[in-house]
Order: sequence, then structure tokens, then C-alpha cells
Amino acid sequence: MKSLESLFLLCFAIVFYSFVGYGIILFVVVKIKSVFKRPAKFDDTYEPEVTMVVPCYNEACVLQQKIENTYGLDYPKHKLQIAFITDGSTDNSLEILAQHPGIKTFHISRRGGKTAAENRAIRFVKTPIVIFSDANTILNKEAVKKIVRHFANENVGCVSGEKRILTSDADVASAAGEGFYWKYESLLKKLDYQLYSAVGAAGELVAFRTELFVQMPEDTILDDFIQSMTIAAKGYKIAYEPEAYAVETASESVYEELKRKIRICAGGWQSIGRLNNKLSILSQPVLYFQYFSHRVLRWTVNPFLLIAMFFINMALMPHSHFYRILFAYHLLFYVAVSAGYLLEKKSLKIKAFFIPYYFFIMNYAVLMGLFRFIKGSQSAIWEKNNRMGNPLSA
Repeated sequence: MKSLESLFLLCFAIVFYSFVGYGIILFVVVKIKSVFKRPAKFDDTYEPEVTMVVPCYNEACVLQQKIENTYGLDYPKHKLQIAFITDGSTDNSLEILAQHPGIKTFHISRRGGKTAAENRAIRFVKTPIVIFSDANTILNKEAVKKIVRHFANENVGCVSGEKRILTSDADVASAAGEGFYWKYESLLKKLDYQLYSAVGAAGELVAFRTELFVQMPEDTILDDFIQSMTIAAKGYKIAYEPEAYAVETASESVYEELKRKIRICAGGWQSIGRLNNKLSILSQPVLYFQYFSHRVLRWTVNPFLLIAMFFINMALMPHSHFYRILFAYHLLFYVAVSAGYLLEKKSLKIKAFFIPYYFFIMNYAVLMGLFRFIKGSQSAIWEKNNRMGNPLSA
């Protein structure tokens, strides 16, 4: 019984640490650090030339709004070049872009995926800073200004903007769960950067020093994450800027969100393998600690530990009243997950059940992502998922 109890406590400690404990440790360490070191001041007059690249595939339905949003960015017009890359698009994207001669358009008929498109686009970028933004997101007016000020620090090689999910009280499970998840993720990224460096960047809004950008294999699934971590592995920092943000609507349903999560988790397994020989605990102990705590644990062992905890708890029930109570809470969690599933099916909106449901879906996606990664069946080409409306028209 003692060995089972020890195993249960170990599983619980790792799961708690990866989802909650790491954030608590970050918060405490950052608070202590702030006592001894003041945050760096920004040079808001720093305005280098920038190229904004928008990869898009059959995004004609949002293209005009994205163009207007990009034109409306508060940055010197003579220092901001705009490029859209539409490789493989078969809709009328080219016709829409042709109406805007100030925008550079790159297009070939072959659809090679986002990594291939970005590899091709970077060859035409002549500015010291390149910013990538997804076509289906809206940026705040100050996004470029807030991002580029970090590059005045020569130690910064990449800047990640904040991803925000447009939510409301009438949201379905996907929006409630996804919105909560990204708010927590944003907090962790902010704390990560305050400690040392953010751990990776998301493609909704991310900037790189052009000279540091490396060509990625076309089968790379999480190109922006691996690109940013490759730069960090060279000794540069990934800055996080919450005042530069990209807004998008949530997935239309949990099923649509699950498709996206499985793809990301398959990419997570791939990323760990490809970063294995780039990141070292000996050469960069703080960054490796952040990477392992924030990403590796979530993308690998947690789902297996949650399953193990359930069955170990079941085995311990006959020996202790404490474990019988704990198992009741275990069952209550899965009842809440089931309730979230049933409520979504009936389009009923009780957010208290949607958070456990989304947490369950996240961990289920890790398992499915592993199977896809092992089988080699996850394409690097994005399969567009349906979202709730259009943030560009909100």
C-alpha cells in the first residue's frame, strides 16, 4: 500500500506542478526578482523598418477586412511593408489583393503548407524585422509599435504577441474553455519572460529578427514554436508583449477545437524531438527549466499520469477512507466532463461544466496527437477549423 500511495502522490505532484505549481513558482520568483531588479525601460522612439507577412490559404472571406486592419496599424507607413502569401489558394484572394497595389503578393499554385509558404516569403524580406500574422485575426492598432520596441535590446531575437479569444456570456463550451486556457497561458508567458524568456511563440502574431530566421523542413507542424525556440537556443530571448495582441473567435464547437488540439499535440511531440539536440540544461539551465516545465510535461506524460491516478486511487479505496473520498471527487470530475459534453450537444451553456470538459479534451488530444505522430499521419498543412463568426467584422 505504501508504494501505491507514493506512486499516487508522485503522479499528483507532477500533474499539479505542470498545470498550477509551475505558475505559482514563477509568480513567487518573479516577485522576488522585481525587488532586486527594476524592469527594463523601453525606447518608444525605436522604429526600424518592418515587413508584415500574412500567410493565407483560401481566406477571401476575411481578406478585405484583414487588409483594412493592417493598413490601420499605427506605424510609419514608409517603414512598414505589407506582404500576403497565398500559395495554393483557389478562391478569389488574388483578385482582392490586386485591388491594393501597395501590398506585395506572393503566389504559386502548389499548396505546401504554412512552413513552406513562410520559407518562401522570407527570401523577399529585406527589412531587419519580420512580423507574421494569421489572416483570420485582428490586431490592435499599436501592435507593431509595441512589438518592435523590444528589438532595441540586442538580446531579443523574437517577440510573441498575445493571443486573445473573443468571448461572451453566450459562449459554447469551446469558447469558454479556450478563452480560459488562453488567459492562463498569457499569464504564464508574461511570467516566463519576466523570469528569463517566453517559451515559444504562436503564429497569430509573432516577430523575428530576419537575420535569425532559419528555413524549416516543410513537414514542420508547429513552425512558429520551433522557429522561436531555435532562436532562443542560440542564446537570444523570446520577449512577450501583451499590449500587442491578435484577436480571433473560438472554435465553433469542441469537436472543431479537438481537431486543432490534436494537430498541435502531434506537433508538440515532433517539436520535442527536433529541439532535443538544440536545447541543453547545461548550457541554458533557466530556459531548459522553463521549456521542460511549461511544455514538455504537458505534451508528454500528463495524460498517462491522470489515467494512472484514477486506477491507483481505485486500488487504494479499500484501505483508506481518505482515498474513498478522493475517488468520489475523481468521479465527480468525470461527471462534470460528461455533463459538459451533453450540455454542448444540447447547446446549453453552463460554463462551470465546460472548463473540466475542455481540460479533459486537452489531455485526450495529447494521446491522439501521439498516435498521429507515431503513425506519421499528421500533415503539416493546416486543416481549417470552423470558428464562431469573424473577429474582423466584430
